[in-house]
Amino acid sequence: MKSIITSQWARPVLLIIMILIGWDLLIRIFKVPPYLVPTPMSVVEQLWNEWPMLVKESAPTTWATLGGFALSVLIGVPIAMLISYSKLVESFVYPLLVFSQSIPKIAVAPLFVVWFGFGIIPKIIVAFLLGVFPVVVSTVMGFKSVEQDMVDLARSMGSTRMQMFFKINLPQALPAIFSGMKVSITLAVVGAVVGEFVGSNSGIGYVLQKANGNFDLPLMFAALVVLSMIGVILFALLDVIERLMIPWHASQRNDFQSVV
Repeated sequence: MKSIITSQWARPVLLIIMILIGWDLLIRIFKVPPYLVPTPMSVVEQLWNEWPMLVKESAPTTWATLGGFALSVLIGVPIAMLISYSKLVESFVYPLLVFSQSIPKIAVAPLFVVWFGFGIIPKIIVAFLLGVFPVVVSTVMGFKSVEQDMVDLARSMGSTRMQMFFKINLPQALPAIFSGMKVSITLAVVGAVVGEFVGSNSGIGYVLQKANGNFDLPLMFAALVVLSMIGVILFALLDVIERLMIPWHASQRNDFQSVV
């Protein structure tokens, strides 16, 4: 029993079970009507009955999420590198990035539908706008946190700029880059759904809108569960990639994990 409780994968499952039990008890104690909050069993039944449809509708949302996340990394990391190594670029670009984050994405999303139609492109753009900022901020912090003593040592030993970048700068910045990517992948899921809210006839966002219009709360909660599963799976995959790429980092060592 103790091994099950201390298992890294069993803890979230136990927490979910406790939340479901508490959810059901609160509904029974306070006699909450089903048109306000559905019971856990009704949500599970809806998941079971509508599972093929939910899986089908999750595909467009997943593709839009991955597209927006890929753009966030491909565009955000080079921008962060320019900001890290150029005070001039930082003074111009950084305030613009902060300003862009103060604009509600739901307000500008209809413009993308007008410009690019009802396809997947508007969803990718909204996912990118939500996901790029944490990538840039974390990457800038990672490159600016590189130990200058190691850079000076490598320079004194005749290393070229390219060698110093791939041997010192990039490896030391990777933990911060992955931290930003983990935040970005979850925000990209939100961005994809926001894009589907504005204009789409497919995806989890479309299912949520349809369920909301029909006051089908069990279906709405079931769609939210699927949406959460998408985010968790993508986050877990990114975590596996991080472990494979930076096994030397303190966060990936067994002795660090045993302390936690």
